[in-house]
Amino acid sequence: MTRIIVNEAVCEALFASPLQPSDVLTAETVADAIGSTTRRLGLAGCASQMAQEFGDHPDEATHRMHWVRELTGDLSGCLYFPTAVSPETAGTGTDLLPVREAA
Repeated sequence: MTRIIVNEAVCEALFASPLQPSDVLTAETVADAIGSTTRRLGLAGCASQMAQEFGDHPDEATHRMHWVRELTGDLSGCLYFPTAVSPETAGTGTDLLPVREAA
């Protein structure tokens, strides 16, 4: 259950981030975008921004989410969470550990 929540939070943060498919993307830039967007908006803010975009621009939001899912799938071996995040912590958006580039 925790893994699903973490994966959803990563996708929502990337969706809300300023990253674009045309950017030069590395595991480090993606991890930085996830961390900075989550710190700036919080988990609820990332989800809220994503929901807003799906409401305002459903076609564009669908394309962006497909790109985000593809990107996270491509980088799944390069990004890791050092510890599991409990559902309670994930829901509050506090005390989350940043996603970091794998060593």
